[in-house]
Amino acid sequence: MIKKYPFSYRSRLVHTAWKRASGLQHTLLLFVVLPLMFLTALGIRIGLEQANQFQEQRLKNDLELIGRAISIPVGGALAQGDQQAIELALGSVFVLGEVYGASVFDVNGVRIASAGITESDLSGTTIPNRIVATGEGQEAYSRVAGRELFSHFLPLFDNAGQIQGLIQITRLASDFNQALTRFTVIAWVVWGILSLTILAAVLLGHYGGVGRYVDKLLEHMQRVAQGDHLHRVELQGPQEMVALGVGLNSMLDSIEEANREVDAHRVAETTLLKKLKDNEKMAAIGSMARGIAHELGAPLSVIDGRARRLERSSNLESQQQRQLLEIRTQVARLTRTVKQLLDYCRPAAPQLRSLDPGLLLKNAMEAIRPEIETAGKHLTADIPLHLPRINGDAGRLDLALLNIIRNALQAARSQVRIAVQRHQSWLIFTVADDGPGLPEQPIEKLLEPFFSTKSPGEGTGLGLAIVQTVVEEHGGTLALNNLDAGGCEVSIALPLMSESIKEDSDVA
Repeated sequence: MIKKYPFSYRSRLVHTAWKRASGLQHTLLLFVVLPLMFLTALGIRIGLEQANQFQEQRLKNDLELIGRAISIPVGGALAQGDQQAIELALGSVFVLGEVYGASVFDVNGVRIASAGITESDLSGTTIPNRIVATGEGQEAYSRVAGRELFSHFLPLFDNAGQIQGLIQITRLASDFNQALTRFTVIAWVVWGILSLTILAAVLLGHYGGVGRYVDKLLEHMQRVAQGDHLHRVELQGPQEMVALGVGLNSMLDSIEEANREVDAHRVAETTLLKKLKDNEKMAAIGSMARGIAHELGAPLSVIDGRARRLERSSNLESQQQRQLLEIRTQVARLTRTVKQLLDYCRPAAPQLRSLDPGLLLKNAMEAIRPEIETAGKHLTADIPLHLPRINGDAGRLDLALLNIIRNALQAARSQVRIAVQRHQSWLIFTVADDGPGLPEQPIEKLLEPFFSTKSPGEGTGLGLAIVQTVVEEHGGTLALNNLDAGGCEVSIALPLMSESIKEDSDVA
């Protein structure tokens, strides 16, 4: 278990490192680094084979040179039969430090003299015969005294050029492998360092040139995937990464634009559905209002007419007179309610023309004056002279102003204030009261048809809805606010006539 643990740990490290590498890094490792490492390894293998052959040939050549160097003195000593000179010449080869042994043999392979470790007898081999036959040197591997030896044999010639023997120079066969082993170790170490350098250069180059920008691009895409659709990619890095960033930003812009269009269509669809429902509701209300007007119009006219004739009688008591007045007041309220229903449910197309806002406001005040006197409240108006004219439908605007003033009159404790003024290209009508102010309700709720904060029997909830409709017909705005001092203020802002419209109106 102890021996297997380091291997398992290293395997987990390699596996973890491989998993943490990106897809591009995997591709670079598989298709760039590994082929480079394989090609360099193949080159080193071929180079080692060539080096092995070169080294082996060099060592053999060294032995041949040594043999040729001593062959002349050995051949002369052999011709003279000088044994001592032969042994002295053989001993001189050890000065070089590369020779393991040297021997002299006759043409039959019988050893004459030797130094170091060599073959003791060549008579049983074919080497002497081959040398005599060819007159050229020979090479052979053999095992002597438990050692693997390499031997180089050279012929010895006499003065007449005849072969009189042969010389053997030996060295250990391990000398060839030892030099090659050192060279092989050095070569593979260099290959390992080169491979690591290539790997580091490719990975670092990839990260510095592409990888970090890809990581940032992935981070940007992750933010977008998490819902940050307004986020955009930073355009940096190589040209290709910038092009990807531009493409991604363009895609996000297109998606955002499509979402806005979808939202706009959704809002438009919702608005249309709401208008459709309102139209359906108004159609139903209009049908009901027409029925009410038809059924109540004639009886109410009869009641009001007979009450008016009774008031003219001189024999009625004061209490009876007050009761008749109350009857006529309630009849007028019912008639007004029916008229409001008809005005809201079947508004006619506005007939626009040039109007004097001061005169329009005075007519509305005059129409509601009987109600003011009956309620016993005070009405004040601030109407400047020479107000700019507006373009509108007198009947519809009169209806809107009457509803606002009537609501203020019903809510006021004692006083209603009316004002009109110009603000830039708008004319603003303001009606304020000193009542309790607006209830705690959203403005949209107060403008809904049939929504009323008044007590049952005091209102239909159509007044502000009618005002809103009329203001929208004229391209204006309606505002409701509570005053700091108490009470409510209702403002209608209507656009002023342009110069071209004024000129056309003057000509007409």
